[in-house]
Amino acid sequence: MSDADSGELQELTYATDGTRVSFTVSEDLYPRDAVYGAAYLFVDRCFVYLSRPGDDQVEVRLKPKPDGAIQDLDVLAGEFANELLNQVIRIRVGESTAQIREYYMAKAFFADANQTSIDALLAELDQEELEEDPLEISVPWEEEG
Repeated sequence: MSDADSGELQELTYATDGTRVSFTVSEDLYPRDAVYGAAYLFVDRCFVYLSRPGDDQVEVRLKPKPDGAIQDLDVLAGEFANELLNQVIRIRVGESTAQIREYYMAKAFFADANQTSIDALLAELDQEELEEDPLEISVPWEEEG
């Protein structure tokens, strides 16, 4: 059984021609949303081109912008591979915690009107202060009594 069959992520291989770096990414290992997320984070640093060379594959080509900020294509390839892995993990964590988020959103939207909320607590505090000093002009240096 290969690493791809067992669902484990493999080292991302790339090709370079001296002016750009390219990857062919399998959507079986890296979901399309992860590829899009990683590509989006690189658009300010380099030109990003996406194509579909085959079913369940995305080709990513990164070409540094003319400003010369990126010198080493190997470093660019490594950073993209790391970001791609980061996006995969973000998606997996999002999927695994979706029910918890949905529960809290439902609880927030469909909360019982009798439950206390921050606004109700603040209103209660304001009411207590008004009862003690109806004009709210208390002088802190005067002694009560």
